[in-house]
Amino acid sequence: MKRSAGVLLRRPADGHVLIVHPGGPFWARKDAGAWSIPKGEYDDGEDPHAVAGREFAEELGSALPDGPEFELGQAKQSGKSVVAFARGADFDASTCVSNTFELEWPPRSGRMQSFPEVDRAEWFDTDTARTKLVKGQLIFLDRLLQRLAIGEA
Repeated sequence: MKRSAGVLLRRPADGHVLIVHPGGPFWARKDAGAWSIPKGEYDDGEDPHAVAGREFAEELGSALPDGPEFELGQAKQSGKSVVAFARGADFDASTCVSNTFELEWPPRSGRMQSFPEVDRAEWFDTDTARTKLVKGQLIFLDRLLQRLAIGEA
């Protein structure tokens, strides 16, 4: 089974969370249920925490900002296992510059095009984020809110 690791950034000033919209033609017109935490796959022997930081940097073009952090555990999403970490920190989402991937587009055209892995990052209040996140990652938002409610974060 493929494994991914990512970070759910929470801005301490207002409690908003940072999520990203996937780039490329398949996601261009999708919004509700299409957004994700910044995340990426990792292999055996790789540290998921380090991978989460690396993927944040690749997808947003900036190092993961410092801040208090805790693990949100694992969840299944689209046939893969995702581990997430929550971090309290601010980040200027307008500076998002993602790495790219190549895709034959339009299909069967023989033309390869380059697309950003993430086309934008935005801060949302948790109710709005709940409508935007892919279903398999809602558990991470729930776990974050549970930890905050009992004063553990």
